Amino acid sequence: MDLSNDYMQEDYMPARVTAVYKERYAILCEHGDCFARLKASNYFVGGSEEDFPTTGDFVLIKYNPNGDSQIVKTLPRKSKFVRSNFSGHAAGYVKTILEQVVAANFDFVFILTSLNCDYNVNRIMRYLTQARQSGGQPVVILTKADLQPDYEVFLHGIKEIAPDVPVHAVSSYTGFGLDSLDEYLQPGKTVVFLGMSGVGKSSLLNSLMGQEVMAVKAIREDDSRGRHTTTHRQLIVLPSGAMVIDTPGMRELGLFDAEEGISAGFTDVEDLFLQCRFNNCRHQTEPGCAVLAALSDGTLPQERWDHYIAQKRENEFVDNRTGYLNAKRAHHKSIAMRNKEIKKNGGYKK
Repeated sequence: MDLSNDYMQEDYMPARVTAVYKERYAILCEHGDCFARLKASNYFVGGSEEDFPTTGDFVLIKYNPNGDSQIVKTLPRKSKFVRSNFSGHAAGYVKTILEQVVAANFDFVFILTSLNCDYNVNRIMRYLTQARQSGGQPVVILTKADLQPDYEVFLHGIKEIAPDVPVHAVSSYTGFGLDSLDEYLQPGKTVVFLGMSGVGKSSLLNSLMGQEVMAVKAIREDDSRGRHTTTHRQLIVLPSGAMVIDTPGMRELGLFDAEEGISAGFTDVEDLFLQCRFNNCRHQTEPGCAVLAALSDGTLPQERWDHYIAQKRENEFVDNRTGYLNAKRAHHKSIAMRNKEIKKNGGYKK
């Protein structure tokens, strides 16, 4: 990994973030498990561009054997799962849209949904879009298969909307289907667990660990909603040598910078655009529109088209709002750097 000379000192070493607390980070380095804090001048001063570490990140630290070590740099990420604080339902109330990095440096994204009242195709599609954008391989895990005798119907339903995505039905209670996950849980591989509260993330992790490492709470029977058992993101090493990043349940998933993920998930829809008579077809009333023809003969289900339009509109709104905010921050940063240079030169402009 290419690092500048500033970070090639002998007392710096790599580490991995295993959990994030308010101002403190649990890390794993060559000395074992320890804690660290951010070096303020690298992360907070002068409009720093350093990414704040998240669970799964590799960082460079100055090790302290007698207390908290110091994180001096976040190393480049090979993958990251992000969401925005905009969920697609409150455009008039969101003043600031932020990128929230949920996890980093993983190989697989396990999208967990249970085979009860929690099952929601639209939500799964949103997770798949953001997972495709992340750089990791999405895998859908249908939990609590012991409660659903007709689980095969749900398996086929997922394969219809995402034929390129592996899908597995499992039961943490009976152990059914858990061996099908072995191909992903190989030594050195990292998997991130994502899903709403109550879908069985903690139960699945306990089963894979072979012991209870996460508390499990009962869900409400009337709507299958769960309570948060995981209160913060954390990285756990399985007996197999694979690593799992467990995350708190998400009520909503706001799309962020998801253009490529949307295109990858709706290739059948966007392929129709190439067949329209006009290049600037809006797919509304234009003659020779391949989309309208597909909707009319049923080859493109109306629900799938609606999902596509909804995701495109949300992503466009978020991108436009984020672009404005990024430009504003860049302007403020340039002013801060200019003032810093003036102060350095004794109060005079060059």
